[in-house]
Amino acid sequence: QVQLIESGGGSVQTGGSLRLSCAASGRAFNNTAIGWFRQMPGKGREFVAAISWRGRTIYNEDSVKGRFAISRDNAKNMVYLEMNALEPEDTAIYYCAARPTYSSRQVTAYETWGQGTQVSVSS
Repeated sequence: QVQLIESGGGSVQTGGSLRLSCAASGRAFNNTAIGWFRQMPGKGREFVAAISWRGRTIYNEDSVKGRFAISRDNAKNMVYLEMNALEPEDTAIYYCAARPTYSSRQVTAYETWGQGTQVSVSS
């Protein structure tokens, strides 16, 4: 089973950038898909982006609008979410999550979750 720890959150102004990291431990990371989700106050978790074990990516284009990029480094057991042109609407707790092999946009498809990292964007 994979364990996940997120890092890289923080406070930025509108238009700023952040890179979130998801560190995975445990076996079989190379066969694991990783998704990024976010949760705003009072709302459910929203899909942001995901990357399959082979590196195929999917995004929530309505929210991301070409501003975010997900990538992985299997040699380091790391997945990254590069976030650019941040807006106040991006303020949320960001979580990474793992599931076997293929990506999914569904929260319920993921088996393991990190503890989350806070991203705050001020206007």
